[in-house]
Amino acid sequence: MDIRQLRYFVTVSDEGQITRAAKKLNMAQPPLSQQLKLIEEELGTTLFIRNSRSVELTEAGILLYQRAVSILTQIDDTVMEVKETGDGLRGQLAIGTAKTCAVAYLPERIQAFHEQYPLVTFRIEDGHPHEVVKFLEDRLVELAVVRFVSDLHLDYESKTLLEEPYVLFTPSKWEWDASRTSITMKDLEDIPLIMFVRENKYGKYTAFQDACIKQGIKPNIICESHDAAIIFSFVATGMGAAVMPKSTFSIHPSNNINIVEIEDCPLRNKISLIWDQNRPLSKGAQRFIESFD
Repeated sequence: MDIRQLRYFVTVSDEGQITRAAKKLNMAQPPLSQQLKLIEEELGTTLFIRNSRSVELTEAGILLYQRAVSILTQIDDTVMEVKETGDGLRGQLAIGTAKTCAVAYLPERIQAFHEQYPLVTFRIEDGHPHEVVKFLEDRLVELAVVRFVSDLHLDYESKTLLEEPYVLFTPSKWEWDASRTSITMKDLEDIPLIMFVRENKYGKYTAFQDACIKQGIKPNIICESHDAAIIFSFVATGMGAAVMPKSTFSIHPSNNINIVEIEDCPLRNKISLIWDQNRPLSKGAQRFIESFD
């Protein structure tokens, strides 16, 4: 069994179907099926339960998959390190991030880095915060730009990029005193709110609502959503206001929305660059981290 066969096996396992795996590998299905058969014959055990349209790993298959992923990751990391040592800084740097973080913090950094290291290319994987963390855990990315670092359940190192306040986004069509550029947390009880919520394994969670509870404030929540674009669209129509980090507006700017500071809001949105401390980083990733000094 060689490295090529291991890649075939992992791809089929990830895709859950030989046809999709063959397409991803740019090869015909019969040769791929033959390679899987050869692996099983060499190991003397069945690795897949073959159904009409899909394949499922057996217990032996799961064990091989775990070992194969580890082996292939080590090989890929080694190849990158050798190339960088011999030819200078090059290769692809994969970064996971939420869209709001990507727009607010990455474009200028990546542009400046690419000008300094033109042989380094980038791949950006975007998603909700829990998806971005999963990208890092599964080693689909080397670095991630995230909020809520304390919620992570992996051994990581981090670098704080920015701490910013939460603000109130209000519809410009509301009759609002223009001189009133700030409010207090208590004032929010009289304002209909569209609340940003996010999901974790314990259910729905919103840091702002927790802050209200601690201060004995009862916010008037009329709608909940986990998507900032949806929330801003509702605010723009005049349905309600929203409390979110100030930089969230950078990806959804609108002339129909105003920003009001919250004087006594205890929350601060912390944006961090994180990486798995148990995984050797490419030189590209190391230099990118250093660029934030």
